[in-house]
Amino acid sequence: MGIKVHNPTTPARRGSTGYTFEELTTDRPFKKLVESLKKSGGRNSGGRITVRFRGGGHKRRYRIIDFKRNKVDVIGTVETVEYDPNRTCRICLVRYADGEYRYILAPLGVAPGRELISTDGEAEIIPGNALLIKNIPVGTQLHNVEFQPGRGGQIARSAGSSVTLMAKENGWALLKMPSGELRKVHLDCRATIGQIGNVEHANLSIGKAGRTRWMGKKPHVRGTVMNPVDHPHGGGEGKTKGGRHPVTPWGIPTKGYKTRNNKRTQKFIVKRRK
Repeated sequence: MGIKVHNPTTPARRGSTGYTFEELTTDRPFKKLVESLKKSGGRNSGGRITVRFRGGGHKRRYRIIDFKRNKVDVIGTVETVEYDPNRTCRICLVRYADGEYRYILAPLGVAPGRELISTDGEAEIIPGNALLIKNIPVGTQLHNVEFQPGRGGQIARSAGSSVTLMAKENGWALLKMPSGELRKVHLDCRATIGQIGNVEHANLSIGKAGRTRWMGKKPHVRGTVMNPVDHPHGGGEGKTKGGRHPVTPWGIPTKGYKTRNNKRTQKFIVKRRK
């Protein structure tokens, strides 16, 4: 995976960077694992905007990803590495021995021809293999980790991310999250070995406003430039301060205010992130 710097032919091009896409092996997705994707523009079923600053963007098709890795004890071979517009990492098309095809998140270092397996027993600890956490040695880097057995991976799915298996005791595994948080997960949860690929994604420079519009993101404006009806910081003559401590449009403090209120999962967090 490489990052290329564009020639500064325009002010917008100066400083912008893009992918070289050298790791991709095809530019067309596998048709049977693709669905149409309708844009919401940030609106709910009632037509009200519930997520601000969304709209437009290039048309996308959704790739159906196998987050559960429940094709147990069947060897699969990586056929292609592909681009996915719906996520920051790359995806792999895997052909299993029984002829079924599935997409998985592409781990770092996995290329076409690599054989992978998902199993409830023992297997080789190589990137791309999916095992129950109880069968993975301590200190291993993991991605696509389940919160609950059989539910499908929800932890560490973006480009370059991984969690570290720190310890195993009393039926629970202790995972160190990318944020530094220590969290307990049941040993019967499934996880995939290795780090997610496309680690250079964090170094990408968008370069111009239009490129974020291609992604379906509208300009995110400050509360102080709004009217009083739109934001607590709005209104006033000319440039003004907010007149109060920074808050959201709904009056909730934005700096240092604890918003987490999920007591049901509090017991699984051993150490909060810094």
